[in-house]
Amino acid sequence: MPNRLIAACDGACKDNPGPAGWGWVLADADERVTQWACGPPGDATNNIAELAALRQLLSATDPGADLEIRMDSMYAINAVTKWLPGWKAKGWTTASKKPVANRDLIEAVEGLLAGRTVAFVHVAAHREDGDILNALADRAANAAATSQQAVSGTSADEIPQQADSVQPRRRSTPRQAAGSSGIKAKFPGTCHCGKRIKPGDEIAQGENGKWGHPACA
Repeated sequence: MPNRLIAACDGACKDNPGPAGWGWVLADADERVTQWACGPPGDATNNIAELAALRQLLSATDPGADLEIRMDSMYAINAVTKWLPGWKAKGWTTASKKPVANRDLIEAVEGLLAGRTVAFVHVAAHREDGDILNALADRAANAAATSQQAVSGTSADEIPQQADSVQPRRRSTPRQAAGSSGIKAKFPGTCHCGKRIKPGDEIAQGENGKWGHPACA
Protein backbone atom coordinates (compact mmCIF):
# COMPACT_ATOMS: atom_id res chain seq x y z
CA MET A 1 0.00 0.00 0.00
CA PRO A 2 1.86 3.13 -1.23
CA ASN A 3 0.09 5.52 1.15
CA ARG A 4 0.99 3.53 4.27
CA LEU A 5 3.49 5.01 6.70
CA ILE A 6 5.58 3.06 9.22
CA ALA A 7 6.58 4.96 12.35
CA ALA A 8 7.76 4.59 15.92
CA CYS A 9 7.71 7.03 18.81
CA ASP A 10 9.03 7.00 22.35
CA GLY A 11 9.47 9.13 25.43
CA ALA A 12 12.37 9.40 27.85
CA CYS A 13 12.76 10.87 31.31
CA LYS A 14 15.86 11.51 33.40
CA ASP A 15 14.45 10.68 36.81
CA ASN A 16 10.68 10.41 36.94
CA PRO A 17 9.64 13.18 36.92
CA GLY A 18 12.60 15.10 35.55
CA PRO A 19 14.07 16.43 32.31
CA ALA A 20 12.12 14.63 29.59
CA GLY A 21 12.22 14.18 25.83
CA TRP A 22 10.07 12.84 23.01
CA GLY A 23 11.21 11.29 19.74
CA TRP A 24 9.70 9.79 16.61
CA VAL A 25 10.90 8.27 13.34
CA LEU A 26 9.23 7.59 9.99
CA ALA A 27 10.51 4.82 7.73
CA ASP A 28 9.94 3.23 4.34
CA ALA A 29 8.80 -0.34 3.75
CA ASP A 30 12.39 -1.57 4.24
CA GLU A 31 12.51 0.20 7.64
CA ARG A 32 14.98 2.81 6.44
CA VAL A 33 14.41 6.06 8.29
CA THR A 34 13.20 8.87 6.03
CA GLN A 35 12.39 11.47 8.69
CA TRP A 36 12.84 11.92 12.44
CA ALA A 37 12.42 14.56 15.11
CA CYS A 38 12.85 14.96 18.85
CA GLY A 39 12.26 17.66 21.42
CA PRO A 40 11.77 18.39 25.12
CA PRO A 41 8.45 18.78 26.94
CA GLY A 42 10.49 20.17 29.84
CA ASP A 43 10.40 18.53 33.26
CA ALA A 44 7.76 15.81 33.04
CA THR A 45 6.91 12.22 33.86
CA ASN A 46 7.74 9.31 31.59
CA ASN A 47 4.04 8.91 30.72
CA ILE A 48 3.81 12.56 29.67
CA ALA A 49 6.87 12.09 27.46
CA GLU A 50 5.31 9.02 25.82
CA LEU A 51 2.05 10.86 25.08
CA ALA A 52 3.95 13.92 23.87
CA ALA A 53 5.87 11.72 21.42
CA LEU A 54 2.63 10.33 20.05
CA ARG A 55 1.10 13.79 19.69
CA GLN A 56 4.16 15.13 17.91
CA LEU A 57 4.24 12.18 15.51
CA LEU A 58 0.56 12.52 14.61
CA SER A 59 0.94 16.27 14.13
CA ALA A 60 3.84 15.75 11.72
CA THR A 61 2.28 13.07 9.49
CA ASP A 62 -0.27 13.16 6.68
CA PRO A 63 -3.72 12.51 8.21
CA GLY A 64 -4.80 10.91 4.94
CA ALA A 65 -2.17 8.16 5.11
CA ASP A 66 -2.60 4.83 6.84
CA LEU A 67 -0.18 4.84 9.77
CA GLU A 68 1.46 2.02 11.72
CA ILE A 69 2.85 3.26 15.04
CA ARG A 70 5.25 1.12 17.05
CA MET A 71 5.46 1.99 20.75
CA ASP A 72 6.82 0.32 23.88
CA SER A 73 4.40 2.16 26.19
CA MET A 74 1.24 0.16 26.88
CA TYR A 75 0.07 3.09 29.01
CA ALA A 76 0.05 5.46 26.03
CA ILE A 77 -1.54 2.92 23.71
CA ASN A 78 -4.26 1.93 26.18
CA ALA A 79 -4.93 5.52 27.23
CA VAL A 80 -5.95 6.57 23.72
CA THR A 81 -7.52 3.33 22.49
CA LYS A 82 -8.88 1.30 25.42
CA TRP A 83 -9.45 3.49 28.47
CA LEU A 84 -10.51 6.72 26.78
CA PRO A 85 -14.21 5.88 26.20
CA GLY A 86 -14.69 4.85 29.83
CA TRP A 87 -12.95 7.94 31.14
CA LYS A 88 -15.14 10.20 29.03
CA ALA A 89 -18.30 8.38 30.11
CA LYS A 90 -17.32 8.92 33.76
CA GLY A 91 -16.59 12.61 33.32
CA TRP A 92 -12.83 12.10 33.05
CA THR A 93 -12.50 10.31 36.35
CA THR A 94 -10.90 6.96 37.05
CA ALA A 95 -12.51 3.93 38.68
CA SER A 96 -11.30 5.30 42.02
CA LYS A 97 -13.07 8.63 41.31
CA LYS A 98 -9.82 10.54 40.80
CA PRO A 99 -9.19 12.93 37.90
CA VAL A 100 -7.56 11.25 34.91
CA ALA A 101 -3.88 12.14 34.72
CA ASN A 102 -2.58 13.83 31.56
CA ARG A 103 -6.08 14.56 30.26
CA ASP A 104 -4.92 17.47 28.10
CA LEU A 105 -2.46 15.31 26.19
CA ILE A 106 -4.90 12.42 25.84
CA GLU A 107 -7.58 14.74 24.44
CA ALA A 108 -5.05 16.27 22.04
CA VAL A 109 -4.12 12.81 20.73
CA GLU A 110 -7.79 11.87 20.47
CA GLY A 111 -8.37 14.87 18.22
CA LEU A 112 -5.41 13.99 16.02
CA LEU A 113 -6.58 10.38 15.68
CA ALA A 114 -10.09 11.38 14.56
CA GLY A 115 -10.81 10.22 11.01
CA ARG A 116 -7.43 8.54 10.61
CA THR A 117 -6.49 4.92 10.01
CA VAL A 118 -3.90 4.12 12.67
CA ALA A 119 -2.65 0.71 13.81
CA PHE A 120 -0.76 0.62 17.11
CA VAL A 121 1.87 -2.11 17.53
CA HIS A 122 3.34 -2.75 20.97
CA VAL A 123 7.04 -3.65 20.92
CA ALA A 124 9.41 -4.59 23.71
CA ALA A 125 11.69 -1.86 25.05
CA HIS A 126 15.46 -1.89 25.54
CA ARG A 127 16.09 -5.15 23.69
CA GLU A 128 19.17 -5.72 21.56
CA ASP A 129 17.02 -7.96 19.32
CA GLY A 130 14.04 -5.61 19.51
CA ASP A 131 12.40 -3.31 16.99
CA ILE A 132 15.00 -1.10 15.30
CA LEU A 133 12.62 1.81 14.72
CA ASN A 134 11.58 1.88 18.36
CA ALA A 135 15.24 1.82 19.38
CA LEU A 136 15.93 4.81 17.14
CA ALA A 137 12.93 6.69 18.54
CA ASP A 138 14.24 5.90 22.03
CA ARG A 139 17.65 7.24 21.03
CA ALA A 140 16.11 10.46 19.75
CA ALA A 141 13.97 10.89 22.88
CA ASN A 142 16.97 10.35 25.16
CA ALA A 143 18.98 12.89 23.18
CA ALA A 144 16.25 15.49 23.69
CA ALA A 145 15.92 14.63 27.38
CA THR A 146 19.64 15.13 27.82
CA SER A 147 20.10 18.26 25.69
CA GLN A 148 16.63 19.80 26.17
CA GLN A 149 16.78 20.89 22.53
CA ALA A 150 14.58 20.11 19.53
CA VAL A 151 16.28 18.73 16.42
CA SER A 152 15.20 16.82 13.31
CA GLY A 153 16.61 15.13 10.24
CA THR A 154 16.10 12.68 7.41
CA SER A 155 18.59 9.89 8.21
CA ALA A 156 19.04 7.55 11.14
CA ASP A 157 22.75 8.40 11.14
CA GLU A 158 21.87 11.98 12.10
CA ILE A 159 20.07 11.02 15.32
CA PRO A 160 22.28 12.14 18.24
CA GLN A 161 23.80 9.27 20.17
CA GLN A 162 23.91 10.18 23.83
CA ALA A 163 26.05 8.16 26.22
CA ASP A 164 22.97 7.16 28.20
CA SER A 165 20.44 6.48 25.46
CA VAL A 166 20.06 3.28 23.42
CA GLN A 167 23.58 1.95 23.97
CA PRO A 168 24.07 0.97 27.66
CA ARG A 169 26.80 2.69 29.60
CA ARG A 170 29.36 0.40 31.13
CA ARG A 171 29.89 1.48 34.73
CA SER A 172 31.59 -0.17 37.66
CA THR A 173 29.54 -0.21 40.87
CA PRO A 174 30.01 -1.86 44.29
CA ARG A 175 28.11 -4.91 43.03
CA GLN A 176 29.38 -4.80 39.47
CA ALA A 177 33.00 -5.50 38.61
CA ALA A 178 34.83 -3.07 36.35
CA GLY A 179 34.24 -3.96 32.71
CA SER A 180 31.06 -5.90 33.46
CA SER A 181 27.88 -5.07 31.54
CA GLY A 182 25.65 -5.58 34.59
CA ILE A 183 23.70 -8.41 36.16
CA LYS A 184 20.46 -10.16 35.36
CA ALA A 185 17.33 -9.21 37.29
CA LYS A 186 15.89 -12.06 39.38
CA PHE A 187 12.55 -10.38 40.04
CA PRO A 188 10.20 -8.08 38.09
CA GLY A 189 10.25 -4.40 38.92
CA THR A 190 10.16 -0.88 37.54
CA CYS A 191 13.15 1.20 36.48
CA HIS A 192 13.22 4.83 37.62
CA CYS A 193 12.56 5.73 33.94
CA GLY A 194 9.08 4.29 34.51
CA LYS A 195 9.45 1.22 32.28
CA ARG A 196 9.12 -2.36 33.48
CA ILE A 197 12.00 -4.69 34.25
CA LYS A 198 11.44 -8.41 33.65
CA PRO A 199 13.33 -11.31 35.26
CA GLY A 200 16.38 -11.94 33.09
CA ASP A 201 16.70 -8.32 31.90
CA GLU A 202 20.12 -6.77 32.34
CA ILE A 203 20.24 -4.21 35.15
CA ALA A 204 22.92 -1.95 36.62
CA GLN A 205 23.26 0.18 39.73
CA GLY A 206 23.54 3.91 39.25
CA GLU A 207 25.41 6.47 41.28
CA ASN A 208 22.25 7.08 43.32
CA GLY A 209 22.30 3.43 44.43
CA LYS A 210 19.14 2.55 42.53
CA TRP A 211 18.98 -0.41 40.14
CA GLY A 212 17.50 -0.08 36.65
CA HIS A 213 18.23 -0.44 32.95
CA PRO A 214 21.94 0.03 32.18
CA ALA A 215 20.93 2.92 29.90
CA CYS A 216 19.31 4.65 32.88
CA ALA A 217 21.97 3.89 35.48
